[in-house]
Amino acid sequence: MPKMKTHRGAAKRFKRTGTGKIVRASANKQHILTKKASKRKRRLRKSVLVHPSDVRRVRQMVPTL
Repeated sequence: MPKMKTHRGAAKRFKRTGTGKIVRASANKQHILTKKASKRKRRLRKSVLVHPSDVRRVRQMVPTL
């Protein structure tokens, strides 16, 4: 059986924490930032955990996570 291939796009977007959880960057931080409040933009800088219902799908795309 051939090796599993990693989805390279997903591999660049997700990281693993020390405890094994998967984190991702927040959405809505790329453009149209002038109308967004500074407080909101500051919150969007932080990474957030992937929702439990999506973890299985991410693990399939990136087997090393």
